[in-house]
Amino acid sequence: MSIRENWRILLLVLFVVLSGVALFAPEGGGSSGANNTTTDVNSTAGATQGPTNLQFGLELSGGTRIRAPLIGLTAENAQFDINNSNIEQNIATNLSVSRQDVTVQVQSQDGGTVEIFNPNVTKEEFATALQASGVDVQQSDIRDGVTQKTRENAVRVLDRKIKGAGLSGGDAAIVTSATGGESFIVVEVPNKQPQEVVELIDERGTVQVVAHFPENRNDTREYRDIPLFSQEGIANSGPVEQRGGETWVPLTLTDAAARNFSHAMRTYGFTERRGIQQCFYYEKPNNSGHCLYTVSNGRVVNGTITEGRIVSAAGMGRDLAPIINNQEFVQNPDFRITTSNASEAQNLLLNLQAGALPAELDISSGTSTFIQPSLAQKFKTYSLVTGIIAMFAVGGMVGFRYREPQVVLPMVLTAAAEVFILLGFSAAIGLALDLSHIAGFIAVIGTGVDDLVIIADEILQQGDVSTGRVFRSRFRKAFWVIGAAAATTIVAMLPLSVLSLGDLQGFAFVTIVGVLIGVLVTRPAYGDILRNLIMDRS
Repeated sequence: MSIRENWRILLLVLFVVLSGVALFAPEGGGSSGANNTTTDVNSTAGATQGPTNLQFGLELSGGTRIRAPLIGLTAENAQFDINNSNIEQNIATNLSVSRQDVTVQVQSQDGGTVEIFNPNVTKEEFATALQASGVDVQQSDIRDGVTQKTRENAVRVLDRKIKGAGLSGGDAAIVTSATGGESFIVVEVPNKQPQEVVELIDERGTVQVVAHFPENRNDTREYRDIPLFSQEGIANSGPVEQRGGETWVPLTLTDAAARNFSHAMRTYGFTERRGIQQCFYYEKPNNSGHCLYTVSNGRVVNGTITEGRIVSAAGMGRDLAPIINNQEFVQNPDFRITTSNASEAQNLLLNLQAGALPAELDISSGTSTFIQPSLAQKFKTYSLVTGIIAMFAVGGMVGFRYREPQVVLPMVLTAAAEVFILLGFSAAIGLALDLSHIAGFIAVIGTGVDDLVIIADEILQQGDVSTGRVFRSRFRKAFWVIGAAAATTIVAMLPLSVLSLGDLQGFAFVTIVGVLIGVLVTRPAYGDILRNLIMDRS
C-alpha cells in the first residue's frame, strides 16, 4: 500500500490510536505517604468513572445543580471624574460598607458603571451615596443585578473553587432566562449533595489580613482595624504545611502588598516593644493587643471588622520585627498564616488560590436540583443502549441498501471510528458528558453515515470505475456536497454553542466537533478505503 496515496487512511488510524490513549491510558498522579507534611488542594480525586477516562456530568453521574443570581445593584451611564482614584472609597464610606463591595468600571471619558454588592443597600440609598460622591446619576438609572463582566469574573472564581476542591466534572456557567431579561449563574457538581455544594459557593471567599491594634482617641483607649492585604496582594500561596503540631499556609506577597504591610507595621507600632509578641486574642478577645487577624468573608467598615470570621490571630514575631524596621521585608516578602487545624488551612488555601467572588450568590432566590446517582446510572445505561441501537439500525439500513459487505462494513466501521475519535476528544479535554452531549453523538452517527452514503452513491451508482481519475472526479463531486452540508450545519449550530442556552450548548458543541472530524478525517479516509476496494475488484 502506497503511503502517498493512502495517507488519509493512516491519518484515521493515528487519530483512532490517539483516542484510545486518551480514553484508556492511566492518568498520572502522585501518592502521598503518611509522613508527608504538605498537601496540595489542586490535586483531584475521582476524576473518572469506570474503566475509561471519560468524565460524566450531572445527568449521567448524579449530583447537584444550583441556579442563582448574583446580589448587586448597577448604576449605568453614570457620569463621574475618571481621574478620581478615591471614588470607590468615597462611595463605600457614604454607604458605610466595605470598600470591596463597590466596583467602578470606566467605559468612556465621561464615566461608566458603578456596582454595589451589599444586599442591605437599597436603590434610593445607592443613588444618594453616588450623588454625594460626585457621580451624576438618577435613581432610574439603577437596576437590579450586576454587569456581564462581574458575572464572568464570578464564573472564573467558581470554576477554580470547584476544581480546587477536587470536584471533578463540576463547572459553573452563565445562563440567560428565556426572555433574555435576567442572567443567572449555574453551578453543577456531580456526586455531591446540595448542602455540600452550597457550603462551597455560598460565601464570597474573601480573605483579608487585618492589623488590629489599640490607639488613644479622646482620652480613651480604642481598637482600630486596618486592612493590610487580600487575595490581590498575594503572589503565591501554599501548599499547606504542618510541623510540630502547628498548621500554616505559606504566602509570598506582591511588591505593593509587601510595601504596604511593612509601612503599616512600622506606623502602628507592631515592630516596637509594645507590639512585638503582644497578641492575646485567644486569652482576651476583647482586649487582644497588637494582632494580625486573618478574616474570612469579612468586611472592614470605618476601621472596624463588621462581618466575617477571624480564622487566625498572630502577633509580630521577634525575628520579623527587625527585618521590617530595616525595610528588608520587601526584598523577601514571605508570610505565613497559622490556623487551628488542617481542614481550616485547606479551606483558607482554597479561597486564596481561587480568589474572591465579586458578589454573593442569592441562593435563597435561586433553584436547586438534585439527581439521584441511581437515576443517573439508568440514564447512562439507556444512553449506551440507544447509541448501540442507532449504530445497528444505521448499519442494517445501509446493508439493506447496498447488500455488499465490502461497501457496508467499511462504512459502518468508519462511522464507529468517528464516534470513537469524538469520545477520545471528550476524554482529552475533560468534557463532562451529559444527555445533551449524548444527543450530539447520536446526531453525529446519523450525519456521518449520511455523508458516507452520498460518497458511495456518487461513486457506485454512476457506472464502472475503470481508472483512478474517474474515481477522484466522482469523489470530489461528492465531497463538495458533503462540505457544503457540513458548513451549513456548523453555521446553524454556532449560535447555540456560544449563547447561554444551557443544554443546547453541549449538543451544538459535540455536533460541530463531530462534523469537523468527519470532514477533515473520516470522510476522506473512507474515500481512500472505497477506492482501494473498487480498484482491486476491477
